[in-house]
Amino acid sequence: MGLFLKALLVISAFFLSNAAAQEAEHHLNGTARKLAGGRCNIFRGKWVYDASYPLYDFSTCPFIDDEFNCLKYRRPDQMYLKYRWQPFFCNLPRFNGVAFLEKFRGKKIMFVGDSLSLNMWQSLSCMIHSWVPRARTSLIRSDGLAELTFLDYGVRLFLYRTPYLVDMENQNVGRVLKIDSIRNGNAWRGMDMLIFNTWHWWTHTGSSQPWDYIEEGGKLYKDMNRLIAYYKGMTTWARWINRNIDPSKTKVFFQGISPTHYEGREWNEPSKSCKSETQPYFGIKYPAGTPLGAVVVNKVLSRIKKPVYLLDITLLSQYRKDAHPTFYSLHNGLDCSHWCLPGLPDTWNLLLYAALFG
Repeated sequence: MGLFLKALLVISAFFLSNAAAQEAEHHLNGTARKLAGGRCNIFRGKWVYDASYPLYDFSTCPFIDDEFNCLKYRRPDQMYLKYRWQPFFCNLPRFNGVAFLEKFRGKKIMFVGDSLSLNMWQSLSCMIHSWVPRARTSLIRSDGLAELTFLDYGVRLFLYRTPYLVDMENQNVGRVLKIDSIRNGNAWRGMDMLIFNTWHWWTHTGSSQPWDYIEEGGKLYKDMNRLIAYYKGMTTWARWINRNIDPSKTKVFFQGISPTHYEGREWNEPSKSCKSETQPYFGIKYPAGTPLGAVVVNKVLSRIKKPVYLLDITLLSQYRKDAHPTFYSLHNGLDCSHWCLPGLPDTWNLLLYAALFG
């Protein structure tokens, strides 16, 4: 077992000591600065009130699923819509949907991942649509794949649903998660921009776990340390990027780790969850520290040979304990994992826009 895998076992056992958390935060900050061009770390800042927000009207965007449509389900408070992300030392460029469409005229963009990718894909679709509300569009949704085309520009926005990025197969023994295989990747070829995401499903256990075995090197395992499994799966994805991506033709982004807010102890209010929250966390240092998944992402991206741009959304999203659907969606039960639309994912897309246009 490699040194980093051994370190992951120690980290997962002790949930990151303060010193380790600070070191991880230092490395993440360094990566963010590097990927933001070294001029301004757009991922460090604060949430400020902005009366002009949100960026679009939920009632005029036809692309929002009911699981994210909090206002349709009569969420009573609306202050969560009025916060804009303000980096400490610069301003984000203003989103311009027409400029985005012109830049990607005739091109293909694909979001690849779980329902957080769906969250971000629908957000971008609404942001663009708000600039060209009369534009002709075509939306095709099938099992695991969706395609929205802005016909007047030939811009195609794809969503490919694959919660682990690596393959999952039905075999005689049951459902098998193959952490060293990405046959799915054939569907990702030929894109002009790819935005990847995976993390949440790696931590699921019990009835919410969609696999029965993990397979690696032809061997089946009933279970595995989830952080180790995530690192191995991400390493498989990194190998796919190195072997299949031509940076002169395809831009690659990794969405970063989107946090949950089920446990109020993470922001020093142990009796709470997202269900009663109406304001962001306004401190600078988030009490829970850097999520373990973000440490893995940073390590994998530091070793990848091809350019992959990290949208380091974790800390700014940790602050937004107020921005989840809670009970105001089609979702059954309390949802402190996904995000309302309009809402936080719009900022993720502003950061993507800044990386492309800034």
